[in-house]
Amino acid sequence: MQLVRGLHNLRPLHRGCVATIGNFDGVHRGHQAILARLRERAVELGVPSCVVIFEPQPREFFAPDTAPARLTRLRDKLELLAGEGVDLVLCLAFNQRLRKLSAAEFVDTILVGGLGVQHLEVGDDFRFGCDRLGDFDFLQQAGVAQGFTVEAAQTVEIGGVRVSSTKVRDALAAADFVLAERLLGRPFQIAGRVLHGQKLARQLGTPTANVQLKRRRVPLTGVYLVSTEIDGKTWPGVANIGVRPTVSGDGSAHLEIHILDFTGDLYGRRLTVAFHQKLRDEQRFASLEALKTAINADVAAARAHWRQ
Repeated sequence: MQLVRGLHNLRPLHRGCVATIGNFDGVHRGHQAILARLRERAVELGVPSCVVIFEPQPREFFAPDTAPARLTRLRDKLELLAGEGVDLVLCLAFNQRLRKLSAAEFVDTILVGGLGVQHLEVGDDFRFGCDRLGDFDFLQQAGVAQGFTVEAAQTVEIGGVRVSSTKVRDALAAADFVLAERLLGRPFQIAGRVLHGQKLARQLGTPTANVQLKRRRVPLTGVYLVSTEIDGKTWPGVANIGVRPTVSGDGSAHLEIHILDFTGDLYGRRLTVAFHQKLRDEQRFASLEALKTAINADVAAARAHWRQ
C-alpha cells in the first residue's frame, strides 16, 4: 500500500482509481464492508483502490477538546487499511484551506483534478465541503456531469446494532469487550512504543512497560486484563490507563502494563496490547502503600483469570 500525504504529492500514476472518503477510525466491520466493495470495484475496472482520510480528523480540527477519543492512531489505521488490501491512501491535512472548499471545489480539486476518480463508494449519509453542504445526491449529480459513478455503501448491522465508531466507543465505555470485538472484527487493541518512565512501579514490586500513547484522548480509563504478543508468544498481563492520580504526573493519559512473569527488556520496542476485561476504575489512593496493595490485588485477579 502506498501513502500519499497531501494533494501536491499526487502523481499521474495515481490518477484513475476507485475511492472512498472518511475517518475510518477503528477500521471496524462497517468500514471493512466498504473496503471489500471498493476492492471488488477496483478489480472490475482494473484500477487501484484509494481511501481518502484526513489529519487531524475534522471534529478534532473544529473542537479538539471535545472530539471523540480515537480508536486508532494514524499509524495503526494505515496498517489496518493495508491489511484490507487498499492500494493507496491519500492523507489530506484538514486545515482552514481544506475547510473552506465548497462541495463543488472538493469534487473538482480532489476527486477529479487530483485522483481522476472513476468510481466512488460512500455512505448515503456522507457530508462534505464547507458547512457540510455536499451530500450523496450532490455527488451523484457531479458524477454524471464529470464522468464517475457513485454507489452508496450498505449499512452493516450486528444483532440489530448499526456498526459505527461511536458504537465501538460506547461498548468500550461500558467495558463490553465482547461487543467491541464483534463490531471491530478483532479484540480492541492499543499499540505504542515502550518508553522509560518514573520506575515507580518497579519500586512497588510490579515493574511495568510504559507505552507511549501519542493521542489527546483515549477511549478507555481504568485497570484492565490485557494480553500482548512478544516475539510470537502471547503474554497475559494487567494494565492501567489513566493520569496516575496517586503520584505526580503531567496530567496526560498513560498506558502501563505489568506483563505476568516476563523479565526481558522491552525499552524501545513497539507493543500491541489487547484488552479483555475491566477490573476497576482508576482511583486516587491515600498512600503509596495503599496503591501497592491495590496493584497486588489487580495482579492476583489477573493471575486467577488467566489460570481459568
